Amino acid sequence: KLTMSLNSFILLNEENTQGPKRNTECLENLELQTPSSLQDNPLQQLQLSSQEVLEKAKKSGRSKCPRCNSSRMFYCYTCFVPVETVPTKEIPTVKLPLKIDIIKHPNETDGKSTAVHAKLLAPDDVTIYKYPCIPEYEEKKHEIALIFPGPNSVSVKDIAFHLQKYSKKGVCDSDDDCSREPLLKQAKTEPKEEKNSNECISSSTSEGTRLKKIIVIDSTWNQTNKIITDERLQGLLQIELKTRKTCFWRHQKGKPDTYLSTIEAIYYFLVDYHQEILKETYKGQYDNLLFFFSFMYTLIKNAKCCAGKE
Repeated sequence: KLTMSLNSFILLNEENTQGPKRNTECLENLELQTPSSLQDNPLQQLQLSSQEVLEKAKKSGRSKCPRCNSSRMFYCYTCFVPVETVPTKEIPTVKLPLKIDIIKHPNETDGKSTAVHAKLLAPDDVTIYKYPCIPEYEEKKHEIALIFPGPNSVSVKDIAFHLQKYSKKGVCDSDDDCSREPLLKQAKTEPKEEKNSNECISSSTSEGTRLKKIIVIDSTWNQTNKIITDERLQGLLQIELKTRKTCFWRHQKGKPDTYLSTIEAIYYFLVDYHQEILKETYKGQYDNLLFFFSFMYTLIKNAKCCAGKE
């Protein structure tokens, strides 16, 4: 599954038929575990901003959205803003190296989507569209990739090579009309002010192969077919994150543990992109994308543990 619930720790009460009231009281009084007791938490090494604001909001309960006045926990998943008990200034902001378009399935429950996390934490670089609203990508296939597993998906480290082929096809319409040797010569001899096909190809090789945007589908795995088969997404380079395992607590049965939630897919892609494409040492630059996710992971893990003891 590609989504999660922000109120999952509340939903756990509904599933615990033996004692929902006691479980709620247990959860409300639950404190975050100390680092020493989180040895089995795969998210504990993240370099996150202080989550004290979320801990306080959890204790105070649901609050109003400052825009629509709906009662929410932590943030409003329809307005993409924190609730009144979570000051915006206490929420970290992450600057991303490229833009992200999230295509959300129309039947996906807003409150269960992790796509909101990306929008809240990287507002300048993330745009959420509700299907069937999808931008036209046809003219920019050489600089866009779709994160989705499939038979033709490639790894992050191979992005530049494959986008270069997309660039050539975009200019020449066929691989047969393109030649690498003229590209190198034209790059040195053609004046910048003269715009011809050879220079365009040269430009595509040097600049067009830089990835500028990724697309992520926000949906349950069983609902993805409707979006992934849309003609507007056909022909895009597909990326698969084969080495990462999900920490999502509502992972869909029957699917590989490498099928990540939306926010996990975005985060792990960026970490790999930073190392494999930008060739820079990763120092936690994007860890705060999991600011809400890691907090919920701990809450739900603790709630399940508490419920089990009841």
